[in-house]
Amino acid sequence: MTRKVRQYDYDFKVQALKLADEIGATKAAFELGIPKFTMYEWRKAVREGRLDIGGSSHTPQNALSLNGELISLRKRIKELEKANRRLKEENDFLAEASAFFAASRLKSGNIPD
Repeated sequence: MTRKVRQYDYDFKVQALKLADEIGATKAAFELGIPKFTMYEWRKAVREGRLDIGGSSHTPQNALSLNGELISLRKRIKELEKANRRLKEENDFLAEASAFFAASRLKSGNIPD
């Protein structure tokens, strides 16, 4: 049985490590859905100089804390899911109304040429 190796891009690793610094590696790994061993390997790579996290870091002056950003993104996802459900309901209603009116036009014989 083969095991699928997941690849993470550089920005994801950097942001994950920043989050780990704020809330702890185990909790950050759980929040992001990655193995905590992976998080520790990335930290080791930073210490050994194999992974540079200096270029894409958040600072207090230019960004929310990563935890705050995560909370706001989750809130935004909930809002978008709610809007998506509403739009699907409206679309279903319009499809039913369209079918109803098309059927009534056929019954009355008012078919445009």
